[in-house]
Amino acid sequence: MPEKILYTAVATARGGREGQIRSDDGVLEAALSVPKEMGGPGGARTNPEQLFAAGYAACFEGAVRLAAKEAALQVGPDTNVTAHVGIGSRQAGGFELAVTLEVHVDGVAKDRAEELAKTAHEKICPYSHATRGNVEVQIRLI
Repeated sequence: MPEKILYTAVATARGGREGQIRSDDGVLEAALSVPKEMGGPGGARTNPEQLFAAGYAACFEGAVRLAAKEAALQVGPDTNVTAHVGIGSRQAGGFELAVTLEVHVDGVAKDRAEELAKTAHEKICPYSHATRGNVEVQIRLI
């Protein structure tokens, strides 16, 4: 648990994977649908895996930028992270996730970019802390 909670996000889901989500402040509101690949209708609705991917990508990119700042490095404006979040069945029953983070650090040599991604993953990003030991996470520099 954090030493001190700095911010708490609150969201409510109704109707499960075919329902709705809404943040308590109304900034985030979306309809959900099961992807076609999972036997659902798909369509122009989001799903929990897309939301997790978006959150992880944004958080990890921020962590890379913080790692660069702490190392007195400046990264370019095209720095970005794309998260691929897969879901599949577990041998023991239920489901689990697998994540690949594609990291592009603009304006930094590859060896330094690798160091920044490693620091972001091991020391900074709360999504990485939350998934460690529970979700397979691969980091690929692009």
